[in-house]
Amino acid sequence: MGVPEKLAAKMSMAEQHEYLRSRFSRRSMIRGGAVTLGAVAGGAFVPGATAQAAGTAQAAPTRSTAPATETVDGALVAPFGRHLAFGNDPRTEITVSWQVPVAVKKPFIRVGAHPWDLSRKIPAEVRTLYTPAGVGASGDHTQYYLHAKLANLRPGKTYYYGVGHAGFDPAERHLLGTLGTFTTAPDRKEPFTFTAFGDEGVGYHGLANNSLLLGQNPAFHLHAGDIAYADPSGSGKTADTGFDSRVWDQFLAQTETVAKQVPWMPAYGNHDMEAWYSPNGYGGEEARWTLPDNGPDKKNLPGVYSFAYGNTAVISLDANDISFEIPANLGISGGTQTKWLEAQLKKYRARHDIDFIVVFFHHCAYCTSTAHASEGGVRQEWVPLFEKYTVDLVINGHNHQYERTDVIKAGAVTKKLPIGGTAYPESEGVVYVTAGAAGRSLYSFTAPLSYEGHENEVDSVASFINLKDGKQNETVTWSRVRYLDYSFLRVDVTPAAKGHYTTLKVRGIAETGEQVDHFTVARRAK
Repeated sequence: MGVPEKLAAKMSMAEQHEYLRSRFSRRSMIRGGAVTLGAVAGGAFVPGATAQAAGTAQAAPTRSTAPATETVDGALVAPFGRHLAFGNDPRTEITVSWQVPVAVKKPFIRVGAHPWDLSRKIPAEVRTLYTPAGVGASGDHTQYYLHAKLANLRPGKTYYYGVGHAGFDPAERHLLGTLGTFTTAPDRKEPFTFTAFGDEGVGYHGLANNSLLLGQNPAFHLHAGDIAYADPSGSGKTADTGFDSRVWDQFLAQTETVAKQVPWMPAYGNHDMEAWYSPNGYGGEEARWTLPDNGPDKKNLPGVYSFAYGNTAVISLDANDISFEIPANLGISGGTQTKWLEAQLKKYRARHDIDFIVVFFHHCAYCTSTAHASEGGVRQEWVPLFEKYTVDLVINGHNHQYERTDVIKAGAVTKKLPIGGTAYPESEGVVYVTAGAAGRSLYSFTAPLSYEGHENEVDSVASFINLKDGKQNETVTWSRVRYLDYSFLRVDVTPAAKGHYTTLKVRGIAETGEQVDHFTVARRAK
């Protein structure tokens, strides 16, 4: 079903996609690739308000807009895999997404301020993703994803919601236990916590990390790419082996405990480029997620967006666009992503209500892993902008370990940042954290481990950087904390009065609950 391996090695993802389109008939391509999108209905909710119909979603070249026709008795089917995401404005917009194992009739959501007082049924959008046998290791498999975009919500308020379909109504007494909740962002500066990691996949350690996330009471969670690992090869090619779309069913079930009540905001990594569904590899992702649509290039880069929560701006980037190491999507934005990034950084730095800027994406700017180490494309394109606009924290995945740098500017250490130390980005530089130990098998370091309670300082570490012409060895002095076990990041944001120091308190937490790192980022509040 894929492009021959020798040919694929010489082709971009888009070229492979066009090859497949020309090779197979229109009928087979409609069945084999893509996402079937229904019209979005019921886009808004306020208690007592009417639902607003949104426009029909635009179909990508390999998508069919024909609705699913095969259904079963809805009373025999329960929704699963619920996950939330903010809209463009987290104070008033939330998307609730979920999955059903087979096609159902008239899917909907009910929302209310109390579990006993839910709204009427608000229709949901259906996206059907069909993967034929022969695509990787997949069996003949159809997945049904549903999405309800809610707008005009009240800031700082907790809502109850239930998702259902004909034959399954969460408002019925015996199904009230299926309800979930979400809380919108406040309309003023308040303390809050968020969590982050990358490279989760499906398995015990991902589940163990998830079991600790809720205990942190996060306002949202950032997933820095390589989400489910349905494509274990991760090269973004139709020749990738082992791809199995059913892994997503397992992943969404695994994360539901957290994601049904904590907005789960992903960036896309190399294992998220599933080349069979669309030229950019993100057709499958667009079936499963509804993310903010304020990025520079929704067609090619659906995982690029930004949002503001309290006094903190968060920017999600797609490093596949600038990756020399894994070039399947190299240059796909034509430079528009970097231009957009600078515009976003400039905008947020000018806003009087924003103190901190946090940027997250997959490939590492600075890491000493023996597997992927550092990405030269990131250092070339984005690091100068991070420094120009004094970004407060950069979070990456890709390398399956925890590593934290000193404060860096212009490729050099401007300040050693010991465990428990404080960085001042306005005058000193940027701190980078690799938090890629969410669940997949761990990598290794060349230098000794050094983490809280087990410090082992070294003057320099041997590593390498991925450049356009290949790997280049480098010896670095910025590797401050190295921990090699499963972990995640917790960030506590504390506002302050104008002129006083507002802080990000960053903690690396192992799946055992042990704290392996902590430091503070501080700047004067606006």
